[in-house]
Amino acid sequence: MTTDLSAATPPRTYRVRTFGCQMNVHDSERLSGLLEAAGYTAAAEGDDADVVVLNTCAVRENADNRLYGNLGHLRPVKDAHPGMQIAVGGCLAQKDRGEIVRRAPWVDVVFGTHNVGSLPALLERARHNAEAQVEIKEALEVFPSTLPAKRDSAYSGWVSISVGCNNTCTFCIVPSLRGTEKDRRPGEILAEVQALVDQGVLEVTLLGQNVNSYGAEFGDRGAFADLLRAVGRIGGLERIRFTSPHPREFTDDVIAAMAETPAVCHSLHMPLQSGSDDVLRRMRRAYRRERFLGILDRVRAAMPDAAITTDIIVGFPGETEADFEQTLDVVRAARFAGAFTFQYSKRPGTPAAEMDGQLPKAVVQERYERLVALQEEISWAENRAQVGRTVELLVAAGEGSKDARTGRLSGRARDGRLVHFTAADGVRPGDVVETVVTQAAPHHLVADGPLLSHRRTRAGDAAEAGSRPTTPGVLLGMPRIGAPA
Repeated sequence: MTTDLSAATPPRTYRVRTFGCQMNVHDSERLSGLLEAAGYTAAAEGDDADVVVLNTCAVRENADNRLYGNLGHLRPVKDAHPGMQIAVGGCLAQKDRGEIVRRAPWVDVVFGTHNVGSLPALLERARHNAEAQVEIKEALEVFPSTLPAKRDSAYSGWVSISVGCNNTCTFCIVPSLRGTEKDRRPGEILAEVQALVDQGVLEVTLLGQNVNSYGAEFGDRGAFADLLRAVGRIGGLERIRFTSPHPREFTDDVIAAMAETPAVCHSLHMPLQSGSDDVLRRMRRAYRRERFLGILDRVRAAMPDAAITTDIIVGFPGETEADFEQTLDVVRAARFAGAFTFQYSKRPGTPAAEMDGQLPKAVVQERYERLVALQEEISWAENRAQVGRTVELLVAAGEGSKDARTGRLSGRARDGRLVHFTAADGVRPGDVVETVVTQAAPHHLVADGPLLSHRRTRAGDAAEAGSRPTTPGVLLGMPRIGAPA
């Protein structure tokens, strides 16, 4: 059920604030689409919104403090604006439920990860009843990807292929908040990608908690490789990415599909977490260092230009100095283009939070700094090897804003590297350019020479016009889970 507010004068405004992972970014695009379908309009920059939605994360450190800090800042704003509503959704809402309203009674709506589509109705019910509405579903009924969306980018789109997770990593609370894995049917995924391409989108990123385990629900172990090839056959789609895979299910057929499908980018985010087999065992990661490094070897044999990034947790309970040295050894061998490094911190509700061997903060900090220094050195060396290389860049919005001091724009190479390049007349976010790398830094490349080519695109036209693609939920019929393709 949605509520049409189009007759209201003026229409109520909204703002969605997103915390956490790409899945939350994807959900926030759906929340914006749902609110616009219900007659709300996005609040202008700098204006107070009539509805503020906080889409929360429970994985990142201090997630609770961040939520309640934001709610504290919003309280006087709401007091000064009668009729303003505050809604809290996402993983932390799924976890804390009614506790949010108890601690912050000025919140109007709390909804979970399984009922994103309920937001407009809950807001209207809260207004009508003049009391907070808390609705948390225990199981997903409708994939968020089938709901209306207002997408952040005219040239790049997120496409969810599955939700939930069947793994039991001891540091992670996601399975209890997102549920077990549910896979979309291939036909639904391909229809959504085709709709995006029809709107001018050039790049899609396939999303899943463990994206390469796609097909587990309907018993097809080769489904993810087949899906990559099928998406790659959609005319007009130039770049395909996916995140995040799990080493346990990363099979050779996926490597072959990446290498043999021209649209699939040779970039791979492969979470390591630790280079110690003992730590991986306590993490319940279901692979060991030699298997992990073997995957990287096979990826590079098939795609020598592949840029590989990773996640690493430092200071997991019981991690010894020898364990940490093994992580450094794997990092040296893996030659990652970049790494997201995290200091372990307790997550309430996870097995690791109750483990013996919780390390002192000072020990974790010192190891973290050593890891970061090593990875910075490797990233810089890997980037210096790119100097002189010709790169094709998809010009990025935000990142693609012109730097007044340097006169540069920015874009992403096909391998995912960020490149700052000399601006030229008429180049817009969403356009495609070719240039030559002239300098390197640990986290980006520079191309200060003239452009070799510039291709204007429909996505660039849309970005120049200030429009963003929208996807109506009726496009895919809003099927329920388990419906046939």
